Amino acid sequence: MSSLSILVLALIQALALLALAPLFSGISRVLRAKIHSRKGPDIFQDYRDIFKLFKRQNISPAASGVFFQMMPYVMVGTMLTIATALPIVTVISPLAPIGDLITVVYLFAVARFFFAIAGLDTGSTFTGIGASRESMLGILVEPILMLGLWVTALLAGSTNLGVMSFHVLEWNVNSSLALVLALLACAFATFIEMGKLPFDMAEAEQELQEGPLTEYSGSAFAVLKLGISLKQLVVLQLFIGVFVPWGQMTTFSAGALVLAIVAAIIKLLVGIALIALFENSVARLRFLKTSYTTWAGFGLAAAAFLSWLIA
Repeated sequence: MSSLSILVLALIQALALLALAPLFSGISRVLRAKIHSRKGPDIFQDYRDIFKLFKRQNISPAASGVFFQMMPYVMVGTMLTIATALPIVTVISPLAPIGDLITVVYLFAVARFFFAIAGLDTGSTFTGIGASRESMLGILVEPILMLGLWVTALLAGSTNLGVMSFHVLEWNVNSSLALVLALLACAFATFIEMGKLPFDMAEAEQELQEGPLTEYSGSAFAVLKLGISLKQLVVLQLFIGVFVPWGQMTTFSAGALVLAIVAAIIKLLVGIALIALFENSVARLRFLKTSYTTWAGFGLAAAAFLSWLIA
């Protein structure tokens, strides 16, 4: 593929994830309702909510500043940037400079930083507590994701997501234990990063009224809802693109492209279904218990690193 074709592919896949994010969020809500034996909203409800919010007046707290105003757009922008570099229909990363492990992890950190600072920027007690919880969750989860992906990068000999994906596709038997442990650790971190039960501590809708999101309204809230849905899809695709690369193209052709698109949609749907099944089979944890649970994920990541050292 030419450089122009790769750039076009990167832009198309980012915009496709943005357009599909509310749909996959709606599918997750429908699955949750079915598991709870209730009707619930249909899969297009998130689109209607977002369009309705765009028509509403945008009201900001008197104490809010530039971080509060910027956060929804920073969230969407960083997630779109990451989406351009993810292996989705190809094994390679379309934008190699962005598709570096360290770059991607820091882009996620930027989004989390603005999310937490925006909560503090309002002067509200509810958003301040939510921001504190978001920061704490980041401290607990990001080392798990970073270490799990770093072990995969060490095995692949590169921090590029495409190279890591290609290494998993070839699956070296000698590194099977380290890869499996890294996969489990990253799956654990992905689940938490998607804000699913029992780890949705930052929002904690029942007791904190949506936490950092409480003071948003109108078009800003619409952009923020879109950004959060996009983040969930991007985090899931990061895991799938690196650790479940089967079905992605290694050489370009029209037929292979169609099959890769179908495979990508199926893998995302299966991932959403499995997450919904697990999420609705557990109860929310007390916030103080979260750190004890996340140690299990860090243990898996550490075990993967030890396996790489020993091998």
